[in-house]
Amino acid sequence: MKQFKASDLEELPSRYRANLINSCTGYKSLNLIGTQDSDGNKNLAVFNSIIHLGSNPALIGFTFRPLTVQRDTYKNIQETGVFTVNHVQEGFVGKAHQTAAKYPTNTSEFETVGLEAEYLEGTLAPFVKKSTIRYSCTYVNEYPIIENGCIMVVGAINALYLDEAFIAPDGWIDLAKANTIAGIGIDGYVKGVAPIRYEYAKPETKPQKK
Repeated sequence: MKQFKASDLEELPSRYRANLINSCTGYKSLNLIGTQDSDGNKNLAVFNSIIHLGSNPALIGFTFRPLTVQRDTYKNIQETGVFTVNHVQEGFVGKAHQTAAKYPTNTSEFETVGLEAEYLEGTLAPFVKKSTIRYSCTYVNEYPIIENGCIMVVGAINALYLDEAFIAPDGWIDLAKANTIAGIGIDGYVKGVAPIRYEYAKPETKPQKK
């Protein structure tokens, strides 16, 4: 088995190290974040750092790299206080990947990569119309990660939109049925397979499939 000590990692070429560390943490959620600035310029960017922070209230978090270069998504959220999160499906994963390119502020990634924007129920931020699971959020707070200069943003879910066929009787969402794609590292993508669920774990019970 190959071993990388911390000292070994420091000596690796930067791109190799980035791929290695981004991949070793496992599969990541893959989403497109939609925003709009105060002048009406739409922005769409792929993120693989969105995490669940709590269900009551419904909170999510995600990270921005240091603000040493243009970060339109961050700027737009600061200006408007709202954003949308859109699952990436198999049919448009290539277009989602392309949103990572550094386009000018006045260039809409929606139009450039060929994804249609949609506004639902007065939401000021645009959704991806083709996404089968999507939700709108309000900016709540942010926390600097002092070790590397990144920023974690916390958002509250305002409204969730998805096909009822994806929802199990207990509220669990079948992401494989929705064709949601997950991320590996910074440029790899994988499709989910039929999920396996287990009953709630208790000290006195053995693992039991549902």
